[in-house]
Amino acid sequence: MTVPTPTPSSSSPHLLVRAARGEPVERTPVWAMRQAGRWDPEFNRVRAGMTFYEFSENVEKSAQASLCPRRFGVDGIILFYDITTLPVAMGQSYTLQPHHGPVPDHPIRDFDDLEQLTALPDPRSYQHIRDLLAQVKAELRGELPILVFAGAPFTVATYCIGTGKNIDATRQFAREKPDLWDALLDRLTGATVQFLSTLASDGADMYQLFDSWAGMLTPEEYDLWAQPQHRSIFSMVSTIPRILFVKENPYLDRMAHSGADIISLGKRHSLAEAKAQYPHLVFQGNVDDDLMQTGTPEQVAEATRRCLEEGGGHRHILNLSHGMDRSSPVANFEAFVRTAHTYTPSTRAESR
Repeated sequence: MTVPTPTPSSSSPHLLVRAARGEPVERTPVWAMRQAGRWDPEFNRVRAGMTFYEFSENVEKSAQASLCPRRFGVDGIILFYDITTLPVAMGQSYTLQPHHGPVPDHPIRDFDDLEQLTALPDPRSYQHIRDLLAQVKAELRGELPILVFAGAPFTVATYCIGTGKNIDATRQFAREKPDLWDALLDRLTGATVQFLSTLASDGADMYQLFDSWAGMLTPEEYDLWAQPQHRSIFSMVSTIPRILFVKENPYLDRMAHSGADIISLGKRHSLAEAKAQYPHLVFQGNVDDDLMQTGTPEQVAEATRRCLEEGGGHRHILNLSHGMDRSSPVANFEAFVRTAHTYTPSTRAESR
């Protein structure tokens, strides 16, 4: 099956896309990971009574959920689905378990299990995501850009084998079954390229690659199980801006050489230092997500102003160090977005 190759756009009316390309912008754009989530009462009203997978596969409901943050003034809409969407399309089913996240009904244990994962799934197997993209685009009518995403092969592979963020269990699997582990990463890399290429061709404006657990790897492991896969995906899906997120990753140098256009920073990083070290890149972040959960609106506004000052109004997308926690107050998200809209260089002295 041939995957359509999208044609890169030469210009965009969207603030977020222009910032992602390093173009001059009138203000720093803002969005947040998990901006459509359980912290928002409107999101909970839309989801009421539905399990996660029922909800995410219901195009009408997931479109409403994706659009919930629009009322706060964000500069982009990220579609609501899960990184396990792709392995599900490949043939592996999951159950969402409290405190554990997605757990495979039949984890990969041998090559027979691996062969049950379709290497290049027919795009019709994730048609609900394509329909979701189409519906949100129709609702927005060009008002805001749409972000899509995929889990990076390492993080998705940990779910496929049932270890998740248990890094020691993942290491043990890779040590005991190295050929199977490498084959799983290769299969997920190819499927991820096809998935993101399809969504780019369908009209997505940007994409983010999530490698949530790769920051726990040693440098040697990262160079085997994360960096080559990032480079492959970014090199093969390059027609729209590309964001790389690795939770609190100590290997900023590797992220900077992954082929991503935008690097999402955790709270361990200095935004100003990263921009000085890699002036050709765009950086995303990095207001402390814990502060969004535990701080006051005034504290969030002050942290946001400091972040905007470090960002300098150029090659910066305002976001969090991670996603919005379900217990985060709505008032804190409002303060975060409002500060992005009202901050100007002339207010820097007042913010100190």
